[in-house]
Amino acid sequence: MKTTFLPFSRPSIGADEIEEVVDSLKSGWITTGPKVQQFESDFAKFVGAKHAVAVNSATSGLHLAYLALGLKPGEEAITTPLTFISTVSMLCSLGVKPVLADIDPNTLNIDPGEIEKKITKKTRAIVPVHFAGLPCDLDRIKTIARKHRLKVIEDAAHAAGTEYKGGKIGALSDATVFSFHPIKNMTTGEGGMITTNDDKLAEKLALLRFHGMNKLAWKRYGKGGSPHYDINCLGYKYNMMDIQAALGIHQLRKLSAFNALRSKYAQIYRKELGSLSQIHLPQDPPYGIVHPWHLFIIVIKTETLKISRDEFIQALSDQNIGTGIHFKVVHQHPYYKELFTAKERNLPNANYVSERILSLPLYPSLNIGDVTRVCAVIKEIIKTNAR
Repeated sequence: MKTTFLPFSRPSIGADEIEEVVDSLKSGWITTGPKVQQFESDFAKFVGAKHAVAVNSATSGLHLAYLALGLKPGEEAITTPLTFISTVSMLCSLGVKPVLADIDPNTLNIDPGEIEKKITKKTRAIVPVHFAGLPCDLDRIKTIARKHRLKVIEDAAHAAGTEYKGGKIGALSDATVFSFHPIKNMTTGEGGMITTNDDKLAEKLALLRFHGMNKLAWKRYGKGGSPHYDINCLGYKYNMMDIQAALGIHQLRKLSAFNALRSKYAQIYRKELGSLSQIHLPQDPPYGIVHPWHLFIIVIKTETLKISRDEFIQALSDQNIGTGIHFKVVHQHPYYKELFTAKERNLPNANYVSERILSLPLYPSLNIGDVTRVCAVIKEIIKTNAR
């Protein structure tokens, strides 16, 4: 009997979220308002940061963080090649040159040793990405940053609920940017959050996200508000809406439970697939972490098989199992390939992984049978195609 399709990802939306969205719709206030303010307050408290500034996407959040921290045309920022393109594209949008440092082949995170090799007189920031939710070696990165007087802007798109050495990601660097896209561990449909402990930076981010305006609409048009406002800087239209925050308020309350289920299924994957010599599984680092398991990544050692990574993906699809590719390295995309020299594209660890990586189904509404089914299919594909 043919099994039903098992998607790579699926959001977990419950009655609480639906009722909160309906409450927003019935209230007549659906854009940025009191629910966004509550979500910001709740999120800041959750990660232990002084401030949280909600935006309409993590891409917008990165743009504003780079801009507010003063990155300028002609300067450089060092980041990983194994990331979604917005980490780099928002640097390029400001005329900042992205400089790619190779990854640690064990964790798949940026290698701090490679960061230091790439620093020049033009370097102004380091942008570590907590790949799949696994935290980067922030102590080493911040030591490098202090030595060279660099800003650290964490791309935490994968890292809602991640902990590093006993502290939650979100309060450890100059700024941290989270994503609430539907495939993430918690969602607002689309949306993001910037967290920081810097009062002046938070104020600047809040201005930049909405036209440089010193007063949001709900404070102008609500009871007791004044319709007057001033534009204090050149800004953007990056604000989150209350109907999005309505989802986020309850998703945040459920995040720890969501992540516990993700971890439960990830441990089954690790146990079932860890002994297969044809697969590399990312390893835990030597420092203390809590991993939220945004993604479960495997790296197919195609040199040990008769099929390519893409053929492996097709074989899974033929058995009604969905997968993802996270990610094709930045410098192999046609537009960005022209941005980097051949020497700059010589990143052997990232290049190897990029051609072999795939993401397996992982989300709270899975069950143990789903995970063991994926493992059984993978083992059969390997058995059939082993060299």
